[in-house]
Amino acid sequence: MLASTPRTPPPRIQIHDTRPTVEGGRWPVKRTLGDVVAVECDLVRDGHEHLRAVVRHRPPSAAGFSEVGMHPVSADRWRAEFPTTALGFHVFQVEAWVDVFASWRSELERKVAGGQHDLESELAEGAAILERAGGLRAEDRATVAAVAESLRSSVPGNERAEVALSPALSDAMRRVSDRPERVRGPSLEVDVDRERARVGAWYELFPRSFGGFAGVEGVLPALADLGFDVVYLPPIHPIGVTHRKGRNNSPTAEPGDPGSPWAIGGPEGGHTAVNPELGTLAELESLVASAREQDLEIALDFAIQCSPDHPWLTEHPDWFFRRPDGTLKYAENPPKKYQDIYNVNFATDDWRALWDALRDALVFWVDRGVRVFRVDNPHTKPIGFWEWLIRTVRAEHPDVVFLAEAFTSPARMYALAKAGFSQSYTYFTWKNAVGELSEYVGELAGEASEFFRPNFFANTPDILHAYLQSGGRAAFEARLILAATLSPSYGIYSGFENLEGVPVKEGSEEYLDSEKYEVKERRMDGTLLPLVRRLNGIRRASPALRRIDVRFMTTENHNLIAYAKGRGLGAILVCVNVDPHSAHEGIAMVPGDLDLPREFTVRDLVTGAVHRWGVGPNYIRLDPAATPAHVFSVEP
Repeated sequence: MLASTPRTPPPRIQIHDTRPTVEGGRWPVKRTLGDVVAVECDLVRDGHEHLRAVVRHRPPSAAGFSEVGMHPVSADRWRAEFPTTALGFHVFQVEAWVDVFASWRSELERKVAGGQHDLESELAEGAAILERAGGLRAEDRATVAAVAESLRSSVPGNERAEVALSPALSDAMRRVSDRPERVRGPSLEVDVDRERARVGAWYELFPRSFGGFAGVEGVLPALADLGFDVVYLPPIHPIGVTHRKGRNNSPTAEPGDPGSPWAIGGPEGGHTAVNPELGTLAELESLVASAREQDLEIALDFAIQCSPDHPWLTEHPDWFFRRPDGTLKYAENPPKKYQDIYNVNFATDDWRALWDALRDALVFWVDRGVRVFRVDNPHTKPIGFWEWLIRTVRAEHPDVVFLAEAFTSPARMYALAKAGFSQSYTYFTWKNAVGELSEYVGELAGEASEFFRPNFFANTPDILHAYLQSGGRAAFEARLILAATLSPSYGIYSGFENLEGVPVKEGSEEYLDSEKYEVKERRMDGTLLPLVRRLNGIRRASPALRRIDVRFMTTENHNLIAYAKGRGLGAILVCVNVDPHSAHEGIAMVPGDLDLPREFTVRDLVTGAVHRWGVGPNYIRLDPAATPAHVFSVEP
């Protein structure tokens, strides 16, 4: 069956391959406040008509659109830029139309250049175009009217053509409001966060190991001095007693065992209560305020799970999954079992009330000054729920930052980022070889960077990689330097600076005597803290390290990884020996397209040593007994 003829002709101008987009505009691209959004697209039309185009953009809460003119960067590729001026969701779209006057002028210009003299028809056509021009400014009307009258006069054709080709007329006609054949591309979004969503040095600690909220407040000056930006606290809520876990994840707790903070809820309350063993709500609010005064932020854990003693178990029993025999199903991640935790049932018929309660619990802490949340296992909850929750919260509080603790498949991690998470944990913890590191970071710095922001935690309370278990101090130093220089956001869990690396058993990534199940006595006195302070200072002074953009350099030694961040003077060149047991030598092949002179000076920002380097091969030797890495700055 033949297709019917369309009732109206389709537009002759087509807008193709608009960027930046994620999946053709299904999801917003991500930027941080102050970034410039560079918009590009292909504009195609049959024939030889000249086109014009603008990017229409509207910041959050603005009543209307502003426009910025696009310019061609190649035959059909057009480009424009607009700034991000507010937090929240910006909307933009491309609009294009035929520039009738420019098309006519171009044809006339070519005929004049070709020596044609019979131009009466062309000049009459030009006069008609000028007479139809609408929306002219008052100062342009006289110019346009005078030329139109001239084109209809008896003056010789070549003289009239010269007037028609004058720059003054072209300038006036560029301000015409008419937009023949106007087409608009799809409306696209840019999700603009504050810089903390992209950049930050995180330190994770258990408040109970520092003397509660008051004790944590006491170490804030030390954490600020070390250059951290975010202090992340695991759940601070009451901990259930029923099925409480004992030391080393024992299914039976002994008297005095504090239990896992992730077993949330007790007689004192649930997700909007604080564990009285840590302090009071007022002390938590004081901690949050004190941190802000020292340019630090307190991040809280948002874990959607409940101990058997959580008030929701009795108030909303239908929010939890029951087996056919009526028993509740506790959380499991085989072979791990969490007898002290029940997951909520997102398939409940009362799902709207559940969603509202979870939102209200999170906003409760936002109202008390918390603006950063580390979200526990978000990949085990509906992605649509996260899209709703994050949009809803950020509509009122656009400065809230959400970190996804999602160790799951790449597609799921990316889906959570597209749905709104500001940043995410990554596979960095398990990428220790040069090839897998460069491949993985290269992926994150590619198209994924439009929507996915990484946070390279070097360790967590759940992950003690075999590399740290066996590598000694050099392994800890190498991983710290890699995390701090490869990713704009990185983090360490307390104990890292003390080189804690003993697993609960061989082949396990769990710590022996894990802090998840017992109280430690922590002090800010770790042997690696001077290096932490230096690296955080380097990060703050180096804009190149505040972006994921990276250029890997050839080393010809599979134990050496080298990469460049930034271009020209001030660029950062990093070389790391990933073998913590042996010295290695090789080259760092500096590419010729980094805007560097043929020869230049590099200064090791950690040791202060100065070397002469240049474009091309440069010799390096790294002995982990001395230092596993160089962090060079390119100097004049």
